[in-house]
Amino acid sequence: MSKTVAVVLALLSLMLFPTTSKAQLLPSGNVYAGVAEADSVDVVNRLSFRGWDGSAEAFPFHRFAYLGIVLDGSGIYRSGVWQYNFVLGPRVSKNFGKWRVFVHATGGIQETRSSGASFHPVIEDFGGGVDRKLPFKNFSWRLQFDYVHSHLLSANQNDIRGSTGPVWRF
Repeated sequence: MSKTVAVVLALLSLMLFPTTSKAQLLPSGNVYAGVAEADSVDVVNRLSFRGWDGSAEAFPFHRFAYLGIVLDGSGIYRSGVWQYNFVLGPRVSKNFGKWRVFVHATGGIQETRSSGASFHPVIEDFGGGVDRKLPFKNFSWRLQFDYVHSHLLSANQNDIRGSTGPVWRF
């Protein structure tokens, strides 16, 4: 496990679980973990990837219950290429019965490893999706789509990612 992943997991666990003073840093929110498929288009190549996507969302503004802050991480892979994305930003959502529709605009950093080289461009991630409540208490199923844009070495890279998986609400 890379040091970056270890740090992100440590921060998430500190935020999500009560501390010794019985105070929880995130009074309400959700955690998502799912599988992902991605299509990446750089200057001349179109590549398909498979991997994972996960996020933690908090609703820190009681007055604006529809506005959340999301921390999202993903890893997508193909033979000889690994790509990790870590982004942070606002998410706006609206509930319609058992459905929750959301959109987000986030920014962060990408780590791409290919042929022994490692690149770290800044990225923008725009996306949205829908959660459907499950019969199990505090659980939903998510379908999410993202457009990820990066610019590195005078070239643009445009990724489209779709992911799905369970959501735990607290």
